[in-house]
Amino acid sequence: MKTIILRCTLFSCSLVCLCQALLADHPVRFYVRVLAHDGNEGCDVADIDGDGKLDIVAGRNWYRNGEWTPRAMRIIEDNNGYVRSNGDSIYDVNADGRPDVVSIDFLGSEVYWYENPGGEPLMQGYLWPKHLLGDTEWANNEVSYLIDLNQDGKPEFISNQWVNKNPMLAFSFTKETRQIEVTEGRKTEWVEKEIPTLIKNKIGEVNGHGIGFGDVNDDGRDDIVFGNGWYECPEGDRLAGVWKYHPDWEKKHAACPMLVFDVDGDGVTDVINSVAHGYGIHWWRGLGPGDDGKLQFEEHLIDDSFSQPHCLALADFDGDGTQELITGKRVRAHNGKDPGGLEPPVMKYYVWDQESKSFEVFPIVESTVGIGLQIRTADLDDDGDVDIVVAGKEGTQILFNARLHQR
Repeated sequence: MKTIILRCTLFSCSLVCLCQALLADHPVRFYVRVLAHDGNEGCDVADIDGDGKLDIVAGRNWYRNGEWTPRAMRIIEDNNGYVRSNGDSIYDVNADGRPDVVSIDFLGSEVYWYENPGGEPLMQGYLWPKHLLGDTEWANNEVSYLIDLNQDGKPEFISNQWVNKNPMLAFSFTKETRQIEVTEGRKTEWVEKEIPTLIKNKIGEVNGHGIGFGDVNDDGRDDIVFGNGWYECPEGDRLAGVWKYHPDWEKKHAACPMLVFDVDGDGVTDVINSVAHGYGIHWWRGLGPGDDGKLQFEEHLIDDSFSQPHCLALADFDGDGTQELITGKRVRAHNGKDPGGLEPPVMKYYVWDQESKSFEVFPIVESTVGIGLQIRTADLDDDGDVDIVVAGKEGTQILFNARLHQR
């Protein structure tokens, strides 16, 4: 497979001419808005204050749309080059109509939720009340996800474990009625209250760096893929049933997330994976099961020009109805000790060319912005195109899509 690597500055006229010759609607240009300089690596997007506009949550702060100045949300400690949070996931935990934040530490087993206070406390930057959701009992958390495994409209919480012998677990949100002590003035009493909590569902005994979700065996049910194979989604009750483990591959430091979809439109599901702590982004072209029943893939290199493409995402930047692949260099992953770990940051996107059955690559931004653990996409400025939010160890940024303003 031929991979075209373009090494130019983002706004180079020659680059624009070359790329437009390759694909008429590309490159899409982006301009950067820096929100903070810190070591946080997680972010998410939602309407935090209820004004109808999408805001950003990123680590210690939230950022109101249009102002984009930090308002305090929570206190997070730093530990040996890492902020003690492995990502931000927004979910209305207590069903009060306000988006809350769910988070866990890299090396902690407790899952906490941070309650959106709303009103004046929210706007004045008061800290959000911190509540324990549950203890997973496992503390090797790579990246955590909210994903609706049983399609009941509520997500499950899954934290990918980088240790192979740790189990694969999914936790469901529920509420327990508990007796709690309430003090008002000088009066203290015990009252019953519904407390949000998590219920453990065991997927399997094997885990490993990297995870993704999708129908990898084309049976109509979304499976779980990870660095050491995949778990087959059962029929019926997906959380009570047995997820069959298939050790069909073994990939060290797989992507978080791996992307599971039919890339080339041939009716067989493919996987896009990367070497999260090294070099290489790959398209696994699905070939279906082999004679031994194992899923077969034909691996094609997409790009190996930069290291640590830890996180992958999809978004339609040019508005043509087809999503582009997005990734970049995770900044100082393993504190710069990975291969290429101290090379300059970069972000790129990749456009699928159906005629050549290959990806064309375009820079988003070079030398100034990389990625962390999560890439979020949404139309933040309400101009009709998709923007990017990233948070990494060089800071938190918005990359505004200038597609509708560049001609």
